Amino acid sequence: MVKTQTFDFVILGAGIIGLSVAKTLLQQYPNCRICIIEKEPHIGLHSSGRNSGVLHSGIYYPENTLKAKVCAKGAQLMTDFCHQNDLPIKAYGKVIIPLKQDDDPLLETLHTRGKNNGADVHIIDKTELKHIEPQAYTITGRALHSPQTAVINPKAILNCLVERLSQKAVSFHTNAQQYQVDPQNDCITMNGQHIHYTTLYNCTGLYADHIAKRFKLADEYTILPFKGSYFQLSKKSDLHFNGLIYPVPDLNVPFLGIHTVKDMNGSVYFGPSAIPVLGRENYHGIKGVKASEAIEIGTHLSKQYWFNQQGFRQYAHSELKKSLKSQFLKHAQALVPNLQPKHLEPSQKVGIRAQLVNTKTHQLEMDFIVKRLENTVHVLNAVSPAFTSAFEFSRLIVSEEI
Repeated sequence: MVKTQTFDFVILGAGIIGLSVAKTLLQQYPNCRICIIEKEPHIGLHSSGRNSGVLHSGIYYPENTLKAKVCAKGAQLMTDFCHQNDLPIKAYGKVIIPLKQDDDPLLETLHTRGKNNGADVHIIDKTELKHIEPQAYTITGRALHSPQTAVINPKAILNCLVERLSQKAVSFHTNAQQYQVDPQNDCITMNGQHIHYTTLYNCTGLYADHIAKRFKLADEYTILPFKGSYFQLSKKSDLHFNGLIYPVPDLNVPFLGIHTVKDMNGSVYFGPSAIPVLGRENYHGIKGVKASEAIEIGTHLSKQYWFNQQGFRQYAHSELKKSLKSQFLKHAQALVPNLQPKHLEPSQKVGIRAQLVNTKTHQLEMDFIVKRLENTVHVLNAVSPAFTSAFEFSRLIVSEEI
């Protein structure tokens, strides 16, 4: 006999956005029935669990964007959540460094954006930079300082959310590798059971476009995976880092460039790269590459290369070179001149960015994108700073303000 269950809300995907949507729904509808469906056997195996752990301040985003609206507030809510639940958080602070002589106007742009978006940011000179981050180098004599930028433990936050949601009778279905959607009957069928919903939220990250297309939505979008790899600073290194060091980024693309990441234990990493790959789960070697998916992704990457929107061709060339340690080191040394090859060790730290692309305009989408169709909500583009922004972003999603 087929088992049938009915819920007020079904959420596909148990990453930070899916869990945050559930948290927000319970705040607004305390007695609602929620089911979360996750394809993996455990939480945090993909983007959310592989997050850098940096709580961004809202520096990079133009005022009229969703990212600008939710980043600073989201960071504060996430900080409060960590304090309330005794989860680790450290305000290391962050500096953003010009790498070229003509980067100063962009530095001013970031300063203005940060101020407008509610971030605590200051322009500093090279003397102040030397005091804050002795290893950092500014070619123009100036830098941007964000003293409140903090680092958290992403998996600890995910696990805490799961525990809290489970205590409130949220139903979790993990290891749901295959399921069918029936939009006409508001039903998900999986593992021999029917799960009916009043409202469905698609928060599947790397597969959000695939799910949306099952609902006859988002035909003009596809997700392209970009792999972010890191090197770790050797424990034998005599280099010391107080916080995080970032370059002034290329504002035409949604990537921040090679920077330093300092985790909760004080370990320092350099990265990530943002190399186009042929599998949505292609973390290492050819593992995670499927023939049909590789052909689809390869076709879209070829079109991006051909049309060259946002300087994609030059960007791809630059990123592919970073697969070589010598080229990776060159970019890292622009921030930290004293860095030597012996200071960098291979790292297993790696992630995949689920970057949404508009296949009609051939643009990499820069902002969060949410689409609605009848009683379904599809979070199509939730890349950085999605983890930082998750609580405030989810509030806007649930309240239908976006």
